[in-house]
Amino acid sequence: MTKSFNELLELAGKKGPKRISVAVAEDDQVLGAIKAAKDLNIVEPILVGDKSKIGEISQNIDFDLSGIEIVDEKDGVLACRKATKLVSDGKADVLMKGLIDTSIIMKQVLDKEIGLRTGKVISHVAVFDVETYHKIFFVTDAAMNINPDLNQKKQIIENAVELAHSLEIHNPKVAVIAAKEKVSTKMEATVHAKELADMNEKGEITGCIVEGPFALDNAISKEAALHKGISGEVAGDADILLVPNIDAGNVLYKSLTFFARAKSAGIILGTKAPIVLTSRADSQEAKLHSIALGVLLTSR
Repeated sequence: MTKSFNELLELAGKKGPKRISVAVAEDDQVLGAIKAAKDLNIVEPILVGDKSKIGEISQNIDFDLSGIEIVDEKDGVLACRKATKLVSDGKADVLMKGLIDTSIIMKQVLDKEIGLRTGKVISHVAVFDVETYHKIFFVTDAAMNINPDLNQKKQIIENAVELAHSLEIHNPKVAVIAAKEKVSTKMEATVHAKELADMNEKGEITGCIVEGPFALDNAISKEAALHKGISGEVAGDADILLVPNIDAGNVLYKSLTFFARAKSAGIILGTKAPIVLTSRADSQEAKLHSIALGVLLTSR
């Protein structure tokens, strides 16, 4: 069971290297992360973008490009298209967003001709390592699905569980988050939580334990759960936090990043291949951890 990002990198090193296609690679943080991942034997990169800028940045960070395939494409949209096609054609295992807007690369991912659709819900999972919690944990979905319905939440859980399994977390504990712990028909998130927990009991959601509704404190603190008389296997020990909507997820994500200074990683799931999709504001370390997630997913 992977409990820290150090263990995550060690596991990815054992599973790698995997081929990663980087769209619009001419960015110092992106290339720095790729260099670190290659040094750890996690990836073999294909860099798609402005070759001269890639070369200049690589020289500045002492990244030896000998033997690395570079696809010279100065147009950002075309670079995303070519990088995506490399994955859809089976020439790369993982797709990574470089110096480009998320909407541009996702348009290529969703393209019927060269895209990576599967028919499943596409969702984002963020992984956090914070000093105040005893293990890494997942937050989903803070970036893709705005206000998911019950069936979409079921698939979002299944995507996150697949990621957990790739990190050797074999029976992850899923806490369905709401503003309160009791079911109220006035609060859809609590109703969905009960229905998702029931699905898990009936075997409609497998490979994990799903409980809820939980307020955030009861999901991550055994003391808070005991104080409120909340029992169960997930209370105070959650691996996966399923948030009710993108607003709650985004606030939690950025609170952890900026207030708690948590280490983080992010990945897109539900596609034919993992997509490393981080914010341009994310650190090189976060990008490296995200690459490791992609490698572990494609190793399953």
